[in-house]
Amino acid sequence: TGSRNMFGYFLRNSTRYFFVPTEGPVVLFEYPQSYHVSMVLDTIDEARPSKLVWSSVSGRDDETAGPFADEITELLKKHGGGSMKLGLDRCSHLQALALEKRGCDVKDCQGEILAVRAVKTPEEVKCLLASMAGAEAAVAAVREAIKLGVSENELFAIMYGEVIRQGGEFIETRLLTSGQRTNPWFNEASGRKIRPGELLALDTDTIGCYGYYSDFSRTFRCGPGRPTPYQKSLYRMAHDQVQHNISIVKPGMAFREIAEKAWKIPDRFVDQRYTSVMHGVGMHGETPFIAHAMDYETYGRDGIIVPGMVVSVESYIGEKGGREGVKLEDEILITETGTELLSRFPYEDEFLDK
Repeated sequence: TGSRNMFGYFLRNSTRYFFVPTEGPVVLFEYPQSYHVSMVLDTIDEARPSKLVWSSVSGRDDETAGPFADEITELLKKHGGGSMKLGLDRCSHLQALALEKRGCDVKDCQGEILAVRAVKTPEEVKCLLASMAGAEAAVAAVREAIKLGVSENELFAIMYGEVIRQGGEFIETRLLTSGQRTNPWFNEASGRKIRPGELLALDTDTIGCYGYYSDFSRTFRCGPGRPTPYQKSLYRMAHDQVQHNISIVKPGMAFREIAEKAWKIPDRFVDQRYTSVMHGVGMHGETPFIAHAMDYETYGRDGIIVPGMVVSVESYIGEKGGREGVKLEDEILITETGTELLSRFPYEDEFLDK
C-alpha cells in the first residue's frame, strides 16, 4: 500500500494490520490518532483503530484476540463472497485460534503471497529502480569517505544516512567490514578503524524507496598504493563468478539447472561459499532461492525462472583462515529474452587491470 508509520515500533509490536479481500475495500487497522498518516493514500479505503494496541507489550494478547477476531470475521462475512477462507500472513496463534472459533477457515498464505510477489509488474520494476538509485548513492558516499582511520561504524552511518536522505526505509543488515574482518563473511560493522592497503566490503541489503529492496555488494580498497596480487586474485574470481552466473540465466530455466551450470568455486574457497548462487528480490530478499549444486538436496527448491523475476547474483571469495575476502553481487531483472542489469554501480578497475 505504500503506508509507513512508526516503523521501528511496529517491528516489535505487531499491532498494525490490514484486511485485504480479493474484491472490496482495503481496511487498515491503524495506531489510534494516526489515521491521517495513511488515509492520504489511494491504496487504502478505510482506517480503523487497531484492536491490538499495547496488547503485545502488556501481556493482554488473550484479552484482545476476541475483539480482533470479531471485527475481522465481520469483514470477511461482508466482503468474502460467501467464503470464510482467510489467509494469514503474520498472526499470533491466539488470534488465529480466535478466528477459527468464530468460523473462519484459517490458512497460512505466505507461500501464495511469495509466489505472486516473485514476478514483478512494470510498476514494481520502476519502484525497484528508484530504490536502487538510492542505494547506489549510499554506496558512492561510502566509497568517497574511505580513508585511513575512519571506522566501519562511521562508514555504515554514512551509508544508512544516505539511504534515509534518498527516501529509503532502512538497512536490514550491518554488513560493512574491513581488513581481516572481511573473512569470513557476515561479520557486522564495528568500531574497527581502517588501515592502509586494506579491503572494505559491504552489502546494501536496503529497503529503499517505496518499500522495495536493493541488494548488491561491492568491495573497495583503502590506499595508498595498488592492490596486492592476492587481493586482485580474490576480486577477479568473485567478479568472474557473478558475471558467469548472470550469463547463464535465461527465462524457462529450472532452478536446479542454474545450480548445475553455475561457476565452479575453487576447492579452497568452497568451505566459505556464499549461502546461495542467487536469490529473489522484491520487497525484501525472497523467492526464488537457488542453492549451490552441492547444497541442493538440503536447501534447493524446484521452480522455473520466468520473465519479471528479479534476482541478486552472489559471490563471496575468501579462504578459510585467510586474512581477507571479497564480496560482490549484482541485481538483475529476468526479461523475455534474457536479463537486464539493475545494479549499475561500477566495479573497481584497479582490481581488474583496466
